[in-house]
Amino acid sequence: MSPDEMAAAFDTWKVVAPATGNVLTKPYPFNLMFTTTIGPSGMFPGFLRPETAQGIFVNFKRLLEINGGRLPFACAQIGESFRNEIAPKSGLLRAREFAQAEIEHFVHPDDKSHPGFPSVKDVVLNLFPRDQQLTTRETVKMTAGDAVSNGIVANEALAFFIARTHLFMERIGMDIAHVRFRQHLEHEMAHYACDCWDLEVENSYGWIECAGLADRSCFDLKNHSEAAQVELKAWELFSEPKVVEELTLVPNKGLLGKSFRKDAQKIMKRMEEMSVPEREALQRSLTDAKQAKLVCEGGVEFTLTPEMVTSEVTTTKLSGQWFYPSVIEPSFGIGRILYCLFEHNYYAREGGDEARVVLGLAPAVAPVKAMILPLSKNEVFDPLLRRVGQAFGAAGLVYRVDDSGVGI
Repeated sequence: MSPDEMAAAFDTWKVVAPATGNVLTKPYPFNLMFTTTIGPSGMFPGFLRPETAQGIFVNFKRLLEINGGRLPFACAQIGESFRNEIAPKSGLLRAREFAQAEIEHFVHPDDKSHPGFPSVKDVVLNLFPRDQQLTTRETVKMTAGDAVSNGIVANEALAFFIARTHLFMERIGMDIAHVRFRQHLEHEMAHYACDCWDLEVENSYGWIECAGLADRSCFDLKNHSEAAQVELKAWELFSEPKVVEELTLVPNKGLLGKSFRKDAQKIMKRMEEMSVPEREALQRSLTDAKQAKLVCEGGVEFTLTPEMVTSEVTTTKLSGQWFYPSVIEPSFGIGRILYCLFEHNYYAREGGDEARVVLGLAPAVAPVKAMILPLSKNEVFDPLLRRVGQAFGAAGLVYRVDDSGVGI
């Protein structure tokens, strides 16, 4: 809907603000990306990145070369992202600048298994599938292996990262009783996604999304390829050559040029790019209905007749093929994870004394790993303290010496 259509719908259905009953302002476009200018003249517009992932996609060719042209492989990146949030709030939970960590795991679209899956298939997950969201409203506990075999999680690669994320939450000290993985409902799913799950952690604000794990199919690489005119594909070498029969469309260039003039090249280019199922559907329409609709770049539609296009079946012997890899993407909001971790590990010991509050971080994330507490300030203990400190340092442990004598 356009902004004007939205405004008309508001008027028709008397839509008002739910909390106050006030009349809503007229809708207008709002860009969630921060705009800036590039260069000394300020004439070139630029945008701050809303996620870190796209830098990995545009460097796919180099990453594939580094990996010897083999799939699967993964690349991870951590950095700052920026989103023009309408109403930043709740501290680290909704901010306009935030730290983000993302993994892009590239796989063959027809083989989304994972070599590490056997090591995590028995990990018990707290899942909130879409069926339960619409019926019982209760989570279910099952192993990663059962989630894949029962068709709840789309494939092994996605389930592997869900299970590893669960183990990561355990290791850093998150209270697993307040951790779940919620599957996106159908209307929440991006049009290109195969399956999406959110890592949600419960805290004083309720259930908060801290990470997203998605099978994004080949959407990103395909769109970057089309926009940059650079093929971001991988090569698959078959174990044995395959004989393939394909339907080929043969355009009548003279008739197309006469009928569509400058658009004829656009039509023929679209025919070359069509997949086999698209070609077959076009040919069926030409045979049965004596015409076919062809949608070209920009959504422009053309009507073709049987005289404009003929078809023939060609037989080709292939030793391999180029393809767009699919990508499994775990994306972590570092600030949100840290906030939830602090809440889950901050508590007060018995006694009601404010001085008895504790931030009990797990060793994996605690900034100080050990404390040396001398029983006396007598200088005779100094050489011993130095030796103990050196031993901790040699073991790679960050330590502190506390000779204040204050009770813990």
